[in-house]
Amino acid sequence: MANGKFVSYLRVSTARQGASGLGLEAQREAVTRFLNGGKWTLVQEVMEVESGKKNDRPAIAEALRLCRLHKATLIIAKLDRLARNVHFISSLMESGVEFIACDFPEANRLTVHILAAVAEHEASMISARTRSALAAAKARGRILGGQRGPLDRMAAMSRKGTVASGVARSKTAAKRRDDLLPVILELQQKGAGSLRAVARGLDLLGLTTSQGGRWSAVQVQRILRRKQDLVLSSDHDPDNVRDPNP
Repeated sequence: MANGKFVSYLRVSTARQGASGLGLEAQREAVTRFLNGGKWTLVQEVMEVESGKKNDRPAIAEALRLCRLHKATLIIAKLDRLARNVHFISSLMESGVEFIACDFPEANRLTVHILAAVAEHEASMISARTRSALAAAKARGRILGGQRGPLDRMAAMSRKGTVASGVARSKTAAKRRDDLLPVILELQQKGAGSLRAVARGLDLLGLTTSQGGRWSAVQVQRILRRKQDLVLSSDHDPDNVRDPNP
């Protein structure tokens, strides 16, 4: 049973499929079926027509931005909708965004990274260079076969993931602050004349603080002060409000 906020990501590989809707409806149905029941909110649906082998994909970047902004989970219909290479999966892990695949709900960022690494390894095995290396090893009497290569890579990635987890959380917090800044500036442009008014606006948009609570004037001010080009005027004084979550 699904609970919380979600951003769905739908992808097809060709412009023809995108124009016809072929594949998109099936993905949308899978997402709807998975979310059926529970207390959940679909913040937004993001659709992309692109090859899964490309890393520069603006729609998935937007989906990740929305997930960070709303503290939502990225949901996809099929695991292969994300990508087929380790580089892209690494980018997903560094984003700090949690995701769920309807056809493999038990998967997490680490298991997907492992699956992508194994797939990449298997693909490289068919190359001439790999075949040549295996033949040379066999000629030296080395016993070939087994899964030592993939297992070594899995262990290395597991160790790397443990060490980098703290750094990833810090990067995620920084990225979310960057995502929040345009929203804050837009609220100010629309007439939010004080930090308290901006805080109320963020609450009304359903955007929570990093701790999942409501916004205060000081917390808004902290985000604004991180940008050196922004000068706070006296109209935006936080009224000496103390931050409940220093």
